Amino acid sequence: MKRKNASILKSLLLALLFINCDNNDKSFNYTPEQTTTAAQVVIKTDKAKYAPGDQVTFSVDKVSENSIVRYKYLNTVLSEQPLTSTNWIWTPPSDDYKGYLVELYKTVNGVEVIVGTVGVDVSSDWAKFPRYGFLSHFDNMSDSQMTTNIDVLKDYHINGLQFYDWSEKHHKPLAGTVTNPSDNWLDIAKRPTYKSTVQGYINKAHQSGIRAMSYNLCYGALNDAAADGVLNQWYMFKDASHTQKAVMDAGSFLKSPIYLLDPSNTNWQQYIAAKNSDLYAVYDFDGYHIDQLGDWGTVYNYDGGVINLAAAFNPFIKSMKAAHPSKKLVFNAVNQFGQQGSIATAPVDFLYSEVWGPNDGFKDLATIIQANNTYSDNKLNTVLAAYMNYNKANSAGFFNTPSVLLTDAVIFAFGGSHLELGEHMLGKEYFPNNNLQMDGELKKNLPEYYDFLVAYQNLLRDGGVFNNPVLISGDGKVSLNSWPPVSSSVSVVGKKVGNKQIVHLINFSNANSLNWRDTNGEQVVPDIKKNLTLNLQNNQTISKVWYASPDLDGGASKELSFSQVGSYLVFKIPSLQYWGMIVVEYK
Repeated sequence: MKRKNASILKSLLLALLFINCDNNDKSFNYTPEQTTTAAQVVIKTDKAKYAPGDQVTFSVDKVSENSIVRYKYLNTVLSEQPLTSTNWIWTPPSDDYKGYLVELYKTVNGVEVIVGTVGVDVSSDWAKFPRYGFLSHFDNMSDSQMTTNIDVLKDYHINGLQFYDWSEKHHKPLAGTVTNPSDNWLDIAKRPTYKSTVQGYINKAHQSGIRAMSYNLCYGALNDAAADGVLNQWYMFKDASHTQKAVMDAGSFLKSPIYLLDPSNTNWQQYIAAKNSDLYAVYDFDGYHIDQLGDWGTVYNYDGGVINLAAAFNPFIKSMKAAHPSKKLVFNAVNQFGQQGSIATAPVDFLYSEVWGPNDGFKDLATIIQANNTYSDNKLNTVLAAYMNYNKANSAGFFNTPSVLLTDAVIFAFGGSHLELGEHMLGKEYFPNNNLQMDGELKKNLPEYYDFLVAYQNLLRDGGVFNNPVLISGDGKVSLNSWPPVSSSVSVVGKKVGNKQIVHLINFSNANSLNWRDTNGEQVVPDIKKNLTLNLQNNQTISKVWYASPDLDGGASKELSFSQVGSYLVFKIPSLQYWGMIVVEYK
């Protein structure tokens, strides 16, 4: 008890020393209320992502008088220019795989005020930093409807789309033939689907810098598969005497039960690869989003041998890559089934994990992302399909904003992204379910999170080693704990990236649950913590300290005053609501 009291006393003395030596510094005394003194401006880009050398076209909804456009890489200002029009062009540096934040600011009463921000991703390959979305309705849509949906996803910087359940049959995704493709058909759930909509969406996605992935199972066949050339010897069976096929039967909801084939069967691999060739000959998809149905227990091939289903995914993926080397591949590891040693070591372009119980805690999201980093030898980033407010999504209503933002804060801080955005936000594994909508608060805040994910992708998703920095409160305003989260506390997540120490603060201080899914939508809004003095254990020479949060000024970085007092680096952050990121740069 004495040691604890001594630590608290030391912390308070350090804070007092710092406050006394820096109480005249304007950046130190920054208050977030200053951001309310100028009207906010919405900045948009013409694409979700840009190749090196591309020009970026920006637009704003209005010209705010005396505003300046500032282009930044992390906390470094690249250039500035006055805003004179609602449209303008910028050519970013030619470096590949970089994220930038573009800030619009003006000076009000001698104080700089951020009035708008937007992220810019310059990457030759979208799968390096995947921000994955979906489409799930392909009925007879107007051109303007499709344009509106793609524009919304583009504004979130979604750079890849999963075209969910668009095809006619799992075993034969192309309706009709290459020479005579069908104009319309019924998908697996008997929904009308139109060729003009599928191809229209692909075209509009491409125009906005977004790639299009065709969804299909790796091993699905409908009850008419024999007529289409699928042989009985290729199936997966529940018994060694091949009398009972493995089947998923959802009743009248589907137009046919889904029978499962052995994904390691080379004849099946060649068959479905040929059907994909037909598909690619008609539709300009960029790749194959491969799905599975999880662990089926003991299953057998036609000859009575036990199928190692998790291991079978690896040769299936390799076969798909060999058949179409230029196409992207993504494989759904359902609750991580098959990820380690199979999917993660196959030629997929990023890792995709659909999260189910018992992985219900915020800590489990981080554990999955970090495990995927290990499984892929830190070569591939992760997308989590993590369905929010699951029970609430059984009926009409609104998503719980705090649970969505806290979940995204955790996923993004650990370097992942969240499959959640399509024509609507996602609450169920059946993507067409759109019972829950975003309320005004979520519509306002969520774009800032995606801008933040883009702008700081080189700190969040571009390597680095997670660590456990020692951070203590210098003023007693907040309780801090090292990850994983605990109730009534702000969790600290550290990562070393090059010469930078990253410290994420995720605010669970008044969370009513540490369950990310918040299945009934009951999470509460975190209290905003202002002007927090923090002490970071440090024995190195520091060049600068800065802070950024998607909840503050659209993620614009704020350089902080600091002092080295004994073995602690002492500084103050202006505001913390859901998530903030401290960056300490060493000399």
